[in-house]
Amino acid sequence: MGLLLVWVLSTVVTATTLLSTYSLALTQDGITLLEIKWSFNHTRSFLSNWRPSDASPCNWTGITCNLHDNRVSSINLPYMQLGGIISPSIGKLRRLQRLALHQNSLHGFIPTEISHCKELRALYLRANYFQGSIPPELGNLSHLTILDLSSNSLKGPIPSSIGHLKQLRFLNLSTNFFSGVIPSFGVLGTFRKNSFIGNLDLCGPQIQKQCQGSLGFPAVLPHADMEFIQKLILVQPLLLAVPKKRFSRYLNGVLIGAMSTLGLALVLLLCFLWICLLSKKERAVKKYKEVNKQVELDASTKIVTFHGDLPYSSSDIIEKLESLDEEDVLGSGGFGTVYKMVMNDFTTFAVKRIDRCHEGSDQTFERELEILASVKHINLVNLRGYCRLPSAKLLIYDYLALGSLDHFLHENAQGKRPLNWNARLRIALGSARGLAYLHHDCCPRIVHRDIKSSNILLDQNLEPHVSDFGLAQLLVDEDAHITTVVAGTFGYLAPEYLESGRATEKSDIYSFGVLLLELIAGKRPTDPTFLKRGLNIVGWMNTLVRENQLEDIVDRGCTDVDLDTVEAILIIAAKCTDANPDDRPSMNHVFQMLVEVTSPCPSEFYESHSDDY
Repeated sequence: MGLLLVWVLSTVVTATTLLSTYSLALTQDGITLLEIKWSFNHTRSFLSNWRPSDASPCNWTGITCNLHDNRVSSINLPYMQLGGIISPSIGKLRRLQRLALHQNSLHGFIPTEISHCKELRALYLRANYFQGSIPPELGNLSHLTILDLSSNSLKGPIPSSIGHLKQLRFLNLSTNFFSGVIPSFGVLGTFRKNSFIGNLDLCGPQIQKQCQGSLGFPAVLPHADMEFIQKLILVQPLLLAVPKKRFSRYLNGVLIGAMSTLGLALVLLLCFLWICLLSKKERAVKKYKEVNKQVELDASTKIVTFHGDLPYSSSDIIEKLESLDEEDVLGSGGFGTVYKMVMNDFTTFAVKRIDRCHEGSDQTFERELEILASVKHINLVNLRGYCRLPSAKLLIYDYLALGSLDHFLHENAQGKRPLNWNARLRIALGSARGLAYLHHDCCPRIVHRDIKSSNILLDQNLEPHVSDFGLAQLLVDEDAHITTVVAGTFGYLAPEYLESGRATEKSDIYSFGVLLLELIAGKRPTDPTFLKRGLNIVGWMNTLVRENQLEDIVDRGCTDVDLDTVEAILIIAAKCTDANPDDRPSMNHVFQMLVEVTSPCPSEFYESHSDDY
């Protein structure tokens, strides 16, 4: 603890010294941005041109300034692999209108100081790892029109102060851990289910989920009691109409009737509360028995839920799993059949029935699964639980609404929206980001071994999630980086993998290069048309590039394609599918190149890499 304190103090002293040195040259907003940069803990040098020696920050990466006073008006740094936290210094940027830090790896709390940016109009913080609650002070941002905090680890109630944001037109709080009643105050009453989906403990009319009281029944007065109270309120005018001589006798009769009714209601209410308390006690005992949510129902049936990710009783899950049949089949892959499982509250999961026998003990298998369940990333499919039935082993995953990229790209039913070029780029970028996390940030590192379009699943926003990575053998350390069991799908496999049966990160990168070509061409790697021009999709691409027939490579159904970007993606695909594994880039490098391609000037990437094409 002492060493940590010394490090923090030394960092503060160093930062203060640097700021005092360059404060005469750099504007105050520039100094604030440097404070924010130091808290980001970035590792990819994307912010290398944020230099304290500059006079103005207006030409720095991701920064836009107001033309009149050169004050910072926008911070736009999505997909930058930024870690660390958001510095409270953000509140010093009083003219800031847009803050976009989505799709990074930021954590910690959302600083309340953001509320000091009174001109803020758009706040994008989705797909990070923020914790804690929403600062109620955000309700003071009167100009805010866009608030996106989705896909984080935020919890607690949604503050009613958000309802004060009269200009708010877009709100996304989905896929967090918020709880309680969704306030209907102000503009919060105008947003519907899509703004709050993925928060299991939320309730309210916006998501058509009735809120329950502490004893398990609706937190409203029974209709009969309300009717009785209304009748009592009506008694007073009737009393005024009674003659004075009979007033006392009439009043006594009314009071006796009222007391009798109230007494009967009280007795019934006490009986009802007694029954509810007994029921609640029984539920508490049942929950206590399900320690760690791991239950052995008999010698051959077992269910394990990881990290509390399945808020259902084991018997409910088993009942749903055992009721799955052919009508629930979503598809089948190399590892087994996938089913759709809908719980009683309409929450949906994907269940994979494992067909292949796992060698080794069940304890080892479950231990590996627990490691996989701890791998959390916005572009990886989340493993929720595992079930061992007498006849099968089942894995429970998040359900992705749009299914696989293979189905969406090649079997798109009539009436569905086609994949435009920007969507394909976003899918390529997100898939690369997820694979880079497996290769470089997981411990132990993970080689996928079966990268293909059917293992890229799409959510309702066309955001990609890599699946089936957990069914490949885990890497143990830096030296033990080779597996010897051949897996994968023909058309995506690297040549050296087919020859030797040895899978490495480089064979994954080859498969990803094939996936890039599939996105461009809109054809599967095993399309029969490739036999005439290069045997497979890689040879077909090389043939058409040599003949300068780039227009024949692009999917004809993709009408908004940008040729500069296509050429840049082809360069990356060529690097990934190089015949020599040692000449292929790392997955982190592939992701970085894709970030450059999807930047506003992809032609600069093409020009700087054209010699490699």
